[in-house]
Amino acid sequence: MKQHEKVLEEGVLNPESTVVAIFPSPMHYAGPTEVQWHAKARINAGANFYIVGRDPAGMSHPTEKRDLYDADHGKKVLSMAPGLERLNILPFKVAAYDTKQKKMDFFDPSRKDDFLFISGTKMRTLAKNRENPPDGFMCPGGWKVLVEYYDSLTAAEGSSKQREPVAA
Repeated sequence: MKQHEKVLEEGVLNPESTVVAIFPSPMHYAGPTEVQWHAKARINAGANFYIVGRDPAGMSHPTEKRDLYDADHGKKVLSMAPGLERLNILPFKVAAYDTKQKKMDFFDPSRKDDFLFISGTKMRTLAKNRENPPDGFMCPGGWKVLVEYYDSLTAAEGSSKQREPVAA
């Protein structure tokens, strides 16, 4: 929530037209079925539009080196699910860091060598190591919040180790 606050403060999103809300539904990694649950729950809350992610759950296949679900499984399921006809399903657009424009932008396959994909794992590693991402990857205040979060985990880890009983 602190990152969202910084995104609004720094004008990445317009605070006059942006609503930040929490949808308290845990991820159960149920793939396309879960995509339907989230879409239907949002319809019940009054939503007319729904952005379908590129991967319904990010689950690996149990025996093969591939994702369990295809990237467009969620979209396929929503287009066939009864009761979702009134929901305008928006396709997910892949964003990446544009090295030419020095900012995040929607991926353009015709300029694929100009884009850098920074995974969530890579981003968390940079923050944990107090390394900065490329300029324009994230608003500075939002990045600071992430780094401070990982600093707090390190500090908490250190203080819990100090309290461990010592054997005599």
